[in-house]
Amino acid sequence: MGGFILNACAETLAEAPVAQAVETAATSAQEPATWFVVVMGMGIVFIGLICLIILISIMGSIMKRFSPASNASAAAAPRAAAPAAAGSAIPNRSELVAAISVALAEELGTDVRAIRIHSIKRV
Repeated sequence: MGGFILNACAETLAEAPVAQAVETAATSAQEPATWFVVVMGMGIVFIGLICLIILISIMGSIMKRFSPASNASAAAAPRAAAPAAAGSAIPNRSELVAAISVALAEELGTDVRAIRIHSIKRV
């Protein structure tokens, strides 16, 4: 039994220089500088963002190619509605002017008599 303990101690002592050599080699290896890690991290993030921008642009151009009819009809619809709205008269114009005057007076904090509306256009 005593021989076993001596053998274990001998093995530990024999391995100690190897462990020291490994530890010395690990500490002597250059670790990356802090600025290098920061620059690499920021570079990877910006490259990822640029890739996202490129992918979104490609997807947008693909969508425009496959759906040109819906874009043209959507743009034409408000133009067609605008002449109809301009030609129609505003019903109850005096009530509309009164409501707008009260809302403006409340927002501006003035008296209704101080507000004069010259024209009303539908947007």
